[in-house]
Amino acid sequence: MSLHRLFALSSVLRSAVSLTLRRNIGISAIVFNRAKELDPVQKLFLDKIRDYNTKSKASGGIVEGGASYQKNVSEEVTKLQRLYGGGDMDKFPDFKFQEPKLEEVTK
Repeated sequence: MSLHRLFALSSVLRSAVSLTLRRNIGISAIVFNRAKELDPVQKLFLDKIRDYNTKSKASGGIVEGGASYQKNVSEEVTKLQRLYGGGDMDKFPDFKFQEPKLEEVTK
């Protein structure tokens, strides 16, 4: 009987230690990842994203779009308005669902 209790206690202890180790390894991986310098490819990728973000905020829209891009966008919006009956194409449509009228049926 005491041997059975010892095995049960050891399995509980093993699962607790395993869980603690997994958590500590996960947290330490994040800490080590922040502590070391980024991979050169990752750094280049992040630099390009940050550069695009600043250019996008400065231009107020698409970066290096130009007049031809704006012309194409306006033509496509005109086509969509003609196909789908106009309306504001920059706004998400409002859907209104009515509750169905249910009738109670007696048996």
